[in-house]
Amino acid sequence: MKRFFDFFWPVFGFAAVAVSFWLLHREFRGEAVGPEVWEHFKSIPLKNTLLAVLSTLVAYAALAWYDRIALLHLGVKHISWVFISLCSFTTYALAHNIGATVFSGGVVRYRAYHSKGLSAAQVAVLVTVCSLTFALGTVLLGGIISVFEPRQLGRFRGMLPEKFRFLGDPTMAKLAGIVLLAAIAIYVMGSIFRFKPLIIKGFKLEYPSLGVVVRQLLAAPLELLGAAGIIYFALPEAGNPGYFAVLAVFIFSFSAALWSNAPGGLGVFEWFFITAMPEMPHTQVLAALLAFRVSYLLVPLFLSIFVVIAFERNRLNEVLHQDGSHPSAGIKPAAKS
Repeated sequence: MKRFFDFFWPVFGFAAVAVSFWLLHREFRGEAVGPEVWEHFKSIPLKNTLLAVLSTLVAYAALAWYDRIALLHLGVKHISWVFISLCSFTTYALAHNIGATVFSGGVVRYRAYHSKGLSAAQVAVLVTVCSLTFALGTVLLGGIISVFEPRQLGRFRGMLPEKFRFLGDPTMAKLAGIVLLAAIAIYVMGSIFRFKPLIIKGFKLEYPSLGVVVRQLLAAPLELLGAAGIIYFALPEAGNPGYFAVLAVFIFSFSAALWSNAPGGLGVFEWFFITAMPEMPHTQVLAALLAFRVSYLLVPLFLSIFVVIAFERNRLNEVLHQDGSHPSAGIKPAAKS
């Protein structure tokens, strides 16, 4: 069964890319897409470009906070912020572009944190907590938007399965938002009253402390706000539906792209985003998404390659110069609190 899924998810991801490109082709049929998109991309004002870059830095700083939060949950305090930031940056730069975030991110994190004395089980918990943090941010912001901007869910009516299209109604959207916020409240209560650990097939996940939960509920929204800000600042002012609309569409589109397992969400992310923004010309939206890919995906991917090379080179030097001991010898793994 494991070998089946090893093949299934990559095939599923590439199939999602193919279908998305076909849908995009249908949307842009008859338009001179390339030249128009490039012109819109080049016309982004310098001020907006700098704000988009700042939004990228905010997003990646928040992602580094994800790892720091997970390490606090594990009781690990001996790893520096610099190492954590570089590890997190490399992890997400690769995972966002490759797809299968949990698996590709897990491999990178294991290589890095194992060199600091963490066991495979500790890294598994770290990856789980980071994934949970992202999910909490999505639920929290999704709930806030649904309650205070319920009409935004109407943008996705045509993309939702038939049984979920009732969420396009503002009243139902607001109720759904209340349910999402109630789920967050229950999670916080579980931390306060120390619910029992979650055990799945021998894998034990301790319920986070209140301090960790508070940090999760700050870091995750910050990352999503920063990432959505890249697209918002890259869009022209004329016809721009506003930041909350862009944020709502981003959360929905980015989540769909992650779920699709498509490499970098390629095509999937663009189709969902363009379809949910009918008030703006498609080429303008596509230019903003190109700016997002360059700032949030491609440039970090390019830089992360140098980080990986430097890390592996240092590890090789350690192996060549060690006195017959393990590279991590002398580093005592921190005990879980």
